Formats: sequence, C-alpha cells, structure tokens
Amino acid sequence: MASVSIYLNFQGNTEEAFNHYKKVFGTEFSNPFMRFKDAPTQPGAPPLSEADKNKIAHVALPILAGIQLMGTDMLESMGHKLVEGNNFTINLSPDSKEEADKLYKELSEGGADGVPPHDEFWGYWGTCKDRFGIRWMFNITKWS
Repeated sequence: MASVSIYLNFQGNTEEAFNHYKKVFGTEFSNPFMRFKDAPTQPGAPPLSEADKNKIAHVALPILAGIQLMGTDMLESMGHKLVEGNNFTINLSPDSKEEADKLYKELSEGGADGVPPHDEFWGYWGTCKDRFGIRWMFNITKWS
C-alpha cells in the first residue's frame, strides 16, 4: 500500500533525536536502528571512520495518523553538510516502480540534484529537488 513519510537529516545526533521522539509519541521503532556499518560498502565509497560506522544510516518511527518519521545522520566524511533546507525530505513509497518513475519525472522537471529511481540493496530508490526547492525521495523497499 502506498504511503508517505517525512525523512529527517541530522548531523550526528539521529539516535538521540529519535529516542526523544519515541518517548514523545509513545510508539516503537518500525525496525532496529540501522547503522552505517550494517550496510554493504558502496563501490568507490571512501572508508568510514569507526565513529561514522556507528552513526545511524536509517531509522523509522510511526507517529500520528499513519505517518512515519524516518531519519539518518549526514556524514561530513561523505561530503554531506547539514544546512537549513536539506534537513528534511518528503518520502513517497508508491505501489510500483512505474509509479515511482512517473512521480520522479514530474517532480524533478525544472528541479535539481536528481538521482533517478534505480535498484539498491534495500529496494528501488531515487531522489530529487523540485523547482520550488522541496526535496522528494522515492522508495520502494523489498520488505514492504
């Protein structure tokens, strides 16, 4: 079933933030924290420091009305820099790759920073910034 979530980016304190949100909303994580050391190494990616390996690659927490907050730590060692405006993304989880491709095509038109949806180890994923400066993610996980 298609869903929408809000993806939050943090500069190293995702775990602290999400433990706080868990307490505030009184809910449980959808899955355990996924740390960068738990993900396969991507070809051409620089090696991570021990500190970065323990940072959060992904977490999901249901909050209200079926909405999930998701989050990750942005790693400066990977060239990521948190600035106001890139600290959130609207995550769309459509029912099919075709729908993800259509949404990407229409939302990325006139925009920037696009990564067309493609297969990743966890599923089908892509991202873009639309012409109004809003970041969108397209994500169909294998375990959905």
